Amino acid sequence: MEKQNEGIGLFEKYLSIWVILCMVLGILIGRFLPQMPAILSQFEYANVSVPIAILIWLMIYPMMLKVDFHSVKNVGRNPKGLFLTWIVNWLIKPFTMFGIAYVFFYFVFKAFIPEELAKAYLAGAVLLGAAPCTAMVFVWSHLTKGNPAYTVVQVATNDLIILVAFTPIVAFLLGVSGIAIPWDTLILSVVLFVVIPLSGGVLTRNYVTNRRGMDYFQNVFIPKFNNITVGGLLLTLVIIFSFQGDVILNNPVHILLIAIPLTLQTFLIFFIAYFASKVLKLPHNIAAPAGMIGASNFFELAVAAAISLFGATSPVALATIVGVLVEVPVMLILVKIANATSNWFETN
Repeated sequence: MEKQNEGIGLFEKYLSIWVILCMVLGILIGRFLPQMPAILSQFEYANVSVPIAILIWLMIYPMMLKVDFHSVKNVGRNPKGLFLTWIVNWLIKPFTMFGIAYVFFYFVFKAFIPEELAKAYLAGAVLLGAAPCTAMVFVWSHLTKGNPAYTVVQVATNDLIILVAFTPIVAFLLGVSGIAIPWDTLILSVVLFVVIPLSGGVLTRNYVTNRRGMDYFQNVFIPKFNNITVGGLLLTLVIIFSFQGDVILNNPVHILLIAIPLTLQTFLIFFIAYFASKVLKLPHNIAAPAGMIGASNFFELAVAAAISLFGATSPVALATIVGVLVEVPVMLILVKIANATSNWFETN
C-alpha cells in the first residue's frame, strides 16, 4: 500500500468501484425487476422517500457522532485558517460550482444535453457545491498529516454553518437558474438530514462519554457503526440507480459529461484555498485540510436534498450520485499533490 493511502479504509479507498457496482446492480433491478422500485416509490411522505430517508440517516448519524462541538470554543486558536475555510466554502464554492456547471451544461455540452436535462444536472451540481465536506475530511486531513484539532474545529463549525447557510444559498442559486424551489421542502430536507442526525449525534456522544468515557466512545462505540454506514450508503445507491435505470441507459455518456465540470470544480476550489493558505503563511498541516474540506463534498446531504426536492427518479439525484462516483479518485490525487508540495509551507 502506498504511503499516502495509509489510514484510509478499504471502502473509502475503492468507493468509486463500489458505486459503479451499485449502479450496475440498481440498473439491473430496474430493468428486470421493475416491481421493486415501483413498490418502494409508494412509501413517500412530503415528497421524501421513507426507505431512502432511513438509509440516509444510517449514513449521516455515525458521521455526526464524530463531531465534537466542545472544540468550537477553540475557534480563536487558528482564526486565519478558519476564516479562509468559511470564505471558500460559503462565499466562493457554491457560486463557482454554479458558474462552471452552467457553462458546461448549457454551452460546452449543448449538443449532447437537452435544456431540461441541463437544468436538472445544474441543480444537482448546485446541491453538491453548497454542501462542503464534513466527515470524509477527517480521512483527507489524516492522509496529508493535517492538524487533527484544527480539523475537528473546522468540521464542527462547518456543520453549524450548514444549518443556516445551505437552504438560502441553494434556493438563491436554483432560483437564478429558473428552478422553482419549495422552501418548505428544502427546509424539511435540512431538518431531516442535518438537524435530526446532528442532534441525535450530540445527545448520543454526551450520553456515552459521560457513562463510559471518551476512550470507549472513540475506540469501541463509533467503530460499531462502520458497517452500518457502508451498508446504508450502498443500499441507497442501489435504490437510486434502480429508479435511474432508464435515464442512464438512454444517456450513458451523460455520466462522463456530468463528471467533467464536477472534477474541474474540485481542483479549482482546492487550489484557491491551498494557495490562499500559502499567501497567509499558514503551516501545511492547516493549509492541506483547509483545501480538502472545500474540495470534497457532503454528498450524503446533497443526495438527500436532491431526493427530497426532486425525487429519486430525477436526473438531479443522478447528478449528485456522479459526485459520489468522482469523489475519492479526485481527492486522492489532491492528497498526493498536497503531500508533494508540503515544502512550500512552514512546518508549524
